[in-house]
Amino acid sequence: MKRKVAALEKVEADLVNLQYKIRRDPRSYAQEFYDQWLAYDAQRQIFISSPATVSSEDTKKFHDLVDLVAHVADLYPDLTAPFPGHLKELLNQHHATLDKELREKAVGSLVLLRRKDVIDSTSLLTTLFPILISTPSKTLRSLLYTKIISDLRESNSKATNHRLNRTIQTVLHNLVTSDRTSTKGMWATRITRELWRRQIWTDARPCDVMKEACLSDNEKVVIGGVRFFLGGDKEREEAEDESSDEDIDLKKVKHQSTINKKTKKRQKAYEKAIEKIKRQERKKHAAHPLNFSALHLIHDPQGFAEKLFQKHLQNTKNKFTLDNKLLILQLVTRLVGLHKLTIISLYSWFVRYLTPKQLNVTSFLASLAQATHNLVPPDVIEPLVVKIANEFVSEASASEVAAAGINAIREVALRQPLCMTETLLQDLVMYQRSKDKGVVMAAKGLQSLYREVYPELLQKKYRGKEATMGLRSGEVKQRRFGEEEEGGIEGIELLEKYKEEQKRRKREEQGLEDGDAEKKEDDSEDDGFNSDEWEVASTDSESSGGWIDVSSESEDDEPATKRRKKGDSSEAPNLVDTAKQDAAEAEYNRISKLATTSILTPADLAKLEELRREAKIDKALGRTSKRKKELIEKHIEDGLTAEDIELPAQLGKKTTKEERVALAREGKPAREEHKSTQAIRKAKKEAEGKSTTNKEKARKKNFLMTIGKARAKNKRSLVETSKTMRRHIARSKSGGRRRNGL
Repeated sequence: MKRKVAALEKVEADLVNLQYKIRRDPRSYAQEFYDQWLAYDAQRQIFISSPATVSSEDTKKFHDLVDLVAHVADLYPDLTAPFPGHLKELLNQHHATLDKELREKAVGSLVLLRRKDVIDSTSLLTTLFPILISTPSKTLRSLLYTKIISDLRESNSKATNHRLNRTIQTVLHNLVTSDRTSTKGMWATRITRELWRRQIWTDARPCDVMKEACLSDNEKVVIGGVRFFLGGDKEREEAEDESSDEDIDLKKVKHQSTINKKTKKRQKAYEKAIEKIKRQERKKHAAHPLNFSALHLIHDPQGFAEKLFQKHLQNTKNKFTLDNKLLILQLVTRLVGLHKLTIISLYSWFVRYLTPKQLNVTSFLASLAQATHNLVPPDVIEPLVVKIANEFVSEASASEVAAAGINAIREVALRQPLCMTETLLQDLVMYQRSKDKGVVMAAKGLQSLYREVYPELLQKKYRGKEATMGLRSGEVKQRRFGEEEEGGIEGIELLEKYKEEQKRRKREEQGLEDGDAEKKEDDSEDDGFNSDEWEVASTDSESSGGWIDVSSESEDDEPATKRRKKGDSSEAPNLVDTAKQDAAEAEYNRISKLATTSILTPADLAKLEELRREAKIDKALGRTSKRKKELIEKHIEDGLTAEDIELPAQLGKKTTKEERVALAREGKPAREEHKSTQAIRKAKKEAEGKSTTNKEKARKKNFLMTIGKARAKNKRSLVETSKTMRRHIARSKSGGRRRNGL
């Protein structure tokens, strides 16, 4: 006779069922869990002693016991207190010899304990990180990297966990600086770059970690840090664009809910769509987070750029590849141009690479232009410009080489116009008579630049009308070396000019002379205060504490005019420097009086914004050439690339028929046979599973099915036709048969 198996024995045999029972009633199943804990501890002792000789059955049993204890450890905290330590010990000592599934289960159990708040994030990450940089298993490294990133993201989801971030950043910093020749620093760069891309770390500390990575001796670690500074911000912007929710057509969702059968699933989908739209609106009206670029957050950019240049570029013992050297050079020049640094030896280093035979020479030319700014001495840049002109620009050079050379000179002169001599500029401008379109475009671009920034260097016939008139009137002045343009309210001179124009129109309408108009304006601007109308109260006693009448005609106090006449004696020395006085007066006249003597009202600000827009439209249409500031600051943030140097040659190059056809087909769907646009749209709708309209269905309907309606329509009287048309018009106004317009 078969013995009946008790229900409790079945529960003990099935660990998944036991886990479910324990979570429902922990007290009732405390003894059963204690028995499983003892079994777990016994199996653990076996694995600790010799994990390589354990059988597959014991491994499977231990795997299930670890899973059980990890899921219910928060219910028995006293009994399972040493469980996290057991897992850490097992992973730290035997991660290389453990079974793959058991190893992944141990890592997953630690993460589960972190989610249940049995252990904190610091304990978890300090356990996983040493294994990440030491394990030979590629799958384990991938798993640990994913778990570390997800835990840091979860820890900073609700609020920034500064303590945890500082701890991990210190660990990464020490990892990079402890051994600069090891490849272990690669993990520090990968983790930092991923957290920066996800905007979890946005302060200066991760930039310090990547800064140390750039100064490492290992080529892979160096390039990882360099790529972070060159492309990390663009990756962050792209990730933010990808994470933004897709637009939802609420009308379409609502229309589908009215047509289709009402179910809970469709109702939940509708509510979810509404919540998504509300979230989009909140995000649209929320304040934009102020995220600084990684290049702006570098501490001591001058010292960093000098160390980077000396260690990886100037050092002849360095064996980096040319592509990696170009990346490092691009970072150094971006730092120099962005922060306006001074590294004189950098420009002499460029001389050996400025030749058409040099591989990737356009990248070197772009880097030279990036490293130029208005505080670089012109004497340092001038030999490089002359070398580019001698090497690249000549009648014997190829058209692509000449166009690239002239364009490179233009980009350098854009940032430091004083590097050009009059003779060299005249020779380069003459290349606009070339037969090649790319060379002509580059030469005209150089001429247009100097019309804006330094027209005195050009011959009179090349200056143009506006530059010539500006030189005559004194509006166009050459900025001296080191001179900076002071800021102010953008477009305030437009508003001042507009107000003066309005005053002039009022004077013309009223028919007043200039003097009368000014007097009338002064009267209108009077605030009602007149000192002559005030009387001084007299008192009998001066000691009463009241007002004291002081005579304005005191003998000691002379009028200001008399004092001035006394001071104007020819014998008195001239204590005021007239040159400084004229400079101060010119600076005072340069600053807008509207910004210094009046308060702008909301109406003035609105008009100022309108005038700014009009000025931008004028500039876009080519009606004004005042774009000097935009030209100088063109590539400060984004940097200059080799494609920008090669652009005139590419634009001037004649394309073949195949290239033009490929360019025309770019972005269009491939078609095996010729189809009309309507046929393409119809095929697209059918592929998406969309239904056809009633008009399309009527065309395909059988003729015998429509003949009765056609005959009845022909037999209608004039009154019936009129009624039908009125009903049709009324139904159209109300939104159709469903009254969607109401």
